[in-house]
Parts: sequence; structure tokens; C-alpha cells
Amino acid sequence: MESAHTGDPGTPRHVAVIMDGNGRWASRRALPRHLGHRAGVKAVRAVVEGCVRHGVQALTLFAFSSENWRRPAEEVARLMELFVEAMDEEVDDLNRNGIRLQFIGDFTTLKPEVLERLKSGQDRTAANTRMRLSIALSYGGRWDIVQAARTLAARVAAGELTPQAIDEAAFGRAVQLGDLPEPDLFVRTGGEHRISNFLLWQLAYTELYFCDTLWPDFGEEELARAFHHFARRERRFGLTSAQVRGG
Repeated sequence: MESAHTGDPGTPRHVAVIMDGNGRWASRRALPRHLGHRAGVKAVRAVVEGCVRHGVQALTLFAFSSENWRRPAEEVARLMELFVEAMDEEVDDLNRNGIRLQFIGDFTTLKPEVLERLKSGQDRTAANTRMRLSIALSYGGRWDIVQAARTLAARVAAGELTPQAIDEAAFGRAVQLGDLPEPDLFVRTGGEHRISNFLLWQLAYTELYFCDTLWPDFGEEELARAFHHFARRERRFGLTSAQVRGG
């Protein structure tokens, strides 16, 4: 990423988040599920602001999975409306704060008006370097790996690449977010302890943090706990502790 890591050494460069619990948050208050998703937008704002203050380079949020299309049609429609509204309400603030917005996922199923809003937000913030905010929309980790394989296969078929040249580095550049550092910290709210087909390739050596807090209640205090958890971890990447410490 363009900007240097200016935060504390214990702060992750790249944070990936599954924002789970909007529906349960609403159900516990006898509210429609879509109001839980709307409440979750406030948590997004708080986490974006917190990551910027800590010097995080990249924040990736799992907003809508490829499997979420199987949810009730009314809920899906309201979610799409919320994405469009969020674009209108938030992109100016993101731009003023130097945040670059991008979207990742399979966009073949999105309506043209949604695609237009996504492209507009990306274009308006494309020159910003303070932090990269990536929104995974209609995204699945297995889809990501398959599309990367297809991209590389097409290059081999076109004579641009030999099969022998396909290594982990080449594959890593072909998946989504290939131009960013892989996530250092993964956070999932809502009490579930799984990664749910999110960034399967990219999370190979990511530190995992799970909490019971439902997403609309997740704020800077909980984010600080996640960062504290990360700072206490010894990241060995297959080495021994002595090797990591230079012994």
C-alpha cells in the first residue's frame, strides 16, 4: 500500500472483519432484521475511524457473502438499498479523510444501479492513501480462488505465462486484494468461531480474534481489545520462537 505503517509496532497493518450479529441484535429488541443492518453502519463508522487513528493501512469488511443471496428476498433487497444509501452518505467523509474505497467480489449478480454507485465511490477516492477500505460484497473465498486460477490459466493459454511460473507469489497476486499485505488480524463478532468462506487464501497466517459482541455494539473499545490480543501474539510463520527472536 502507498502509505507507510505509522502506528504502534503492535498494531496490525491489515485488519479483516466479519461483521456478524446484526439480525440477532434486532431480534433481541423485537425489531425487523433490516434495522439491525442499519444499526451496523454506525459500527462500521466507529471501526473505520479507530483503524485510521491507530495507523492501520488496510481494513477489509465482509458485508455480503455469495451465500447471503439465499436469504429472504426482502432482506436482500433492503441490504442492497442500504449499500446504496451508505455510498451516498459516507463517501464524502471517506474522501475528506484520505480513505481509499474499493469493493471486491462477484458483481455479475448486482443490479446496474448498485454497480454504478460502487464505481462512483471507488473513482472519487482512488487517489487517497491514508487507508484502504475494502468492502467484500457478493464475495466468497472459494470463488476468489477459482477466479484466480482461471485468470492464471487464461494467461498460460495466451502464452503470457508458463505453468512453471505459477507459484504462491503469483497466485497471491491473482486473488482479490493481491496488491495489499495479507491480513495480520481477523476479527469476527457475534460469537461464531469460523471464517465462513472469507479470504481463504489470504488468511493463511492471520491471527484470529473472536468476540461475543454483536456487530452494532462493536466500537473502539472492543477494537482496542482486538489490537491488544494481536500485540500479545508471537507471529512465527512456521519458524521457532528462538528463530523469530534471533536466537
